[in-house]
Parts: sequence; structure tokens; C-alpha cells
Amino acid sequence: MTDLINFINNILWSSVLIYLLLGAGIYFTLRTRFIQIRHFNHMFSVLKNSTKSDGAGISSFQALCTSLAARVGTNNLTGVAIALTAGGPGAIFWMWAIAFIGMATSFIESTLAQLYKTKDDNGHYRGGPAYYMEKGLGMRWMGVMFSIFLLIAFGLVFNAVQANSIALASSVAFNIDPMYVGIVLVVLSAMVIFGGIRAIARVAEKIVPFMALAYLLLALWIIGLNIEHMPAILALIFKSAFGLQEVAAGTLGYGISQAMTQGIQRGLFSNEGGMGSAPNVAASATPYPPHPASQGYVQMLGAFVDTIVICSATAAIILASGALDNPPSDISGIDLTQRAMASAVGSWGAPFVAIAVFLFAFTSIIANYAYAENNLIFLKHHHPTKLTIFRCFALGMVMFGSMAELSTVWKMADISMALMAITNLTAILLLSDVAFKLAKDYNHQRSLGKLPTFDINHYPELGSQLEPGIWKPSRQS
Repeated sequence: MTDLINFINNILWSSVLIYLLLGAGIYFTLRTRFIQIRHFNHMFSVLKNSTKSDGAGISSFQALCTSLAARVGTNNLTGVAIALTAGGPGAIFWMWAIAFIGMATSFIESTLAQLYKTKDDNGHYRGGPAYYMEKGLGMRWMGVMFSIFLLIAFGLVFNAVQANSIALASSVAFNIDPMYVGIVLVVLSAMVIFGGIRAIARVAEKIVPFMALAYLLLALWIIGLNIEHMPAILALIFKSAFGLQEVAAGTLGYGISQAMTQGIQRGLFSNEGGMGSAPNVAASATPYPPHPASQGYVQMLGAFVDTIVICSATAAIILASGALDNPPSDISGIDLTQRAMASAVGSWGAPFVAIAVFLFAFTSIIANYAYAENNLIFLKHHHPTKLTIFRCFALGMVMFGSMAELSTVWKMADISMALMAITNLTAILLLSDVAFKLAKDYNHQRSLGKLPTFDINHYPELGSQLEPGIWKPSRQS
């Protein structure tokens, strides 16, 4: 079984997904004329009124926090360490690269998710890749396929990944039996996910800003203590990314391949750009400005914060500590991060990482479930009894992950993530002209000093694709 998982993983990641992910991201970056650079400041300014919402949707800020809850998880602590041990410091460069182009991809997919959203039986907004595959492309079968991949990935496998890191970190820091960690985690997760996406958004809104800020402040303090080493660390990252460190050893090709593969895998798992996950919550928001492209900017900011800010902080802590110089052969991902933190701040470093992992991973578990529930509704399996059964399966995977082997869980996550990304990237490439048109309209209105507002009358070709009543004619027209 392990050999089969490795074989599938290698095929998907060594060729298919790397080229598709890089190609799509570069294409979106060029077609939007480097939107992640030109409109960098607007990503922040669009949050000024982001707490506004109505009875149909959550606020843009809640949508951002929920997507960050899913993004900012164990990959920011465990995944970075795995990338460094398996791919070397150069993996961080490729993590940055995939995050940069992933910002443009995030803009496209979240804009499309907002455009093609619907209302469920309770009058709440729902949407995401499955919905724009059905409505925009007329391919419900593709949406069904994507939903199944997402249910496996986010509803089941990724929850095991998050629980695995919590259990391991707790064992290292506090010597707690993983079984007891799993039981506590299942109980806490159940208390939130049985409340649905609105309860998840409220919890994420309170926890995510606090945990991210606390971790970043500590990371900045550690970086400040080691500021004289930062230029050398940056040089090491760039040299390793292009194999310059390995030239003398005659392992150039392998060094670049490992750095690129690990960086792209962990970068995609972290920022989720192109995977099709964040659009599920982006579609649930009441956008402000009232235009689909505004959610594109919100989720583009999420990709930036997650990988380029938080993952970089973890990488700096590990590389500055020297923990990577001579790591034991059996050291795990989270163990390396804890060792690096303890080296930097003393004995309380490992417990701090354990607490950070708990908060990061717990919020990821509940946000992952929100994505899964959204796709259950698309599949028409949202009867209360069926939802309850699926919630129990999701919680069962949390328990399984707490006691499973790290390598097996991560490889299962990589396969499910790859299948999701391939399906979603194909769809957004086919629909990209619609997203480009929306971005152009949004920024044209900004240039005229107007509040960007979507007017369905300006898009007669989309009339039959959009749910009646979701988007109304603008009063400005």
C-alpha cells in the first residue's frame, strides 16, 4: 500500500501538477499584469469595511479568517520543517515562488466563486469550484468529481494531518499520550462543527488574528536576536534553490529537484492557491465593495499572509537556530520546529510550539469541515442525518490522525490535494476570461472614483448562468 501511495504521489508531483500549477499561476500573473504587485496595497484597504454582512452571508473579514484558519495550520510549523529536511533551504525559495504566483490564482478562483454563488434552503450563500464548474462550464459531472476529492481531502485526510501534528507536538512538549490528545480534540471539534459554517466563522474570527499575531511577534523577536545571520540565511536559501550549494558534490539535479518538489508541495498545501478550497468560503461572504472581484483581493491577501509571512517566520526560526545543521536521522517535522524554538528562547520554546500547533491545527480542522459541508450541499447530501454521519466520519479521522504514522498521513494528503488542484485549475483556466473581465470592470470603477459595484446588466452573456436574484442591477447604471 505504501509503495502504491508513493508511486501515485511521484507521478502527480514530479510532473503533472508542478507544470500545471506553475503554468496556470504564471498565466494568471501575466494576464492580470502582476496584480499581486500592482494592487498590493489594495489587498489591505479592501478590509476597511470588511465586517459588513447581511442575513445571507458572513462578512468578508470572517471569510478571510475562516480561509486563514484552514491555511494557517500544521504546514506553517510542521510542513516547513519537512520541506527543509527533505528539500534543503532552497525549498523555501520555491515555497515563496508558488505563493507569489498563487496569489494571482487565488484572486481568479475566489472571484469566480463569488460570481457563481447560490443560496441554500436557509437563504445563506453557498458556492465554490463545484458551483462554477456546474454553472459557468455547464459540467456538473466535473463539480461532482471535485466535490468528492474535496470531501476526501478536507473532510477526512487533512483533518488527520492536523491532528497528527497536535498529538506529536503534545507528546514532545508535555509527554501526553496521543490517544488522550485525540479524544480532547474530537470533543472540542465536535462542539464547533455541529454549529455549521456560521459558528465556524465566528470561532475563526476570534482565534485566528490572535494566534497569528502572537506567533509573528515571537518570530520577529527571534529574528531580531539573530539579525546578523539573516543575510547569510537568505543567501543560503537562494543558492540552495538553484543547486549552487550542491555543485561541488555532483548532486546538482537531485538538489534542485528535491528543493522544487518539496517547496511547491508544502507551498500549495499552505497557501492553497489553485487548490479550490478557499473559494468555498469566499462564496459565502457578503462582499464589500459589492463586486465579485473584492473577494478575490481578500483571498489574495490570505495567501500572502499564510505563506510569505508566517511560513517564512518558521523557516527563519529553524535556519537561525542551527537545528538543521546536524539533525538526528529520526527527527520529525514538528520536533525540528520545537527544537529550533527551544534553542532560540529556552526551555519554554517547545511548549509554546505545542500550543501554537494546537491553535493552528484546531482552527484548520473546523475550517476544513466547513469546506466539506459546502460540497455535501452541492451533492444534495445535506439531510440532517447524512450531515451527522459525515461529521462523525470527520471526527473519526481526527482520532485516527492523532495515532497514525506521520509519513503515511502526509502522503495521503498530498495525493488528495493534487487531484483537487488538477480539477480546479482546469476549470479556472477555462473560465479565466470571465475573471479577467470582472477585474477590469472593478478597477475601471475604482479609477473613476466610484465604489466598485457589480451590475448584471453589463454581463448579458452571464445572465443564464447566474442564480436569479443573487446579483441585481446597480443603481449607478
